[in-house]
Amino acid sequence: MTDLQTAKFNLAGHTVCLCKNGACISSDKRGIAPMMDFMASGLNLAGYSVADIVVGKAAALLFAKSGIKSVYAKTLSRSGKKILELYGIKYEYETLTERIINRSGTDICPMEKAVSATNDPLEAYDLLKKAIKSL
Repeated sequence: MTDLQTAKFNLAGHTVCLCKNGACISSDKRGIAPMMDFMASGLNLAGYSVADIVVGKAAALLFAKSGIKSVYAKTLSRSGKKILELYGIKYEYETLTERIINRSGTDICPMEKAVSATNDPLEAYDLLKKAIKSL
């Protein structure tokens, strides 16, 4: 079983699962919170594969910054797909959507808005930290 297959298999009951060489890390937090937490902890995620419920541009940029090698998304946005392609990250998805909507369903996700004007993972990480603080 590949790392991506293992991540997909272990996603059940979680919002995200990262796997590399049989070792898996999962989280039940929503949105980009798990990736922001993993990155803030200093965890080296280079070479991991990720299975995630929702992947938009913000998550894709965090994956690029972290050195993630492959991604499975239950739902992938078109802008997230473009970022994965831009950074050569292999991907699979179930549903491709135009955009990621906020939790109340009334507007675009605030994290997607925060990174809308950049394709740079380093800049995106800083923008997302600021956006989280402002919530």
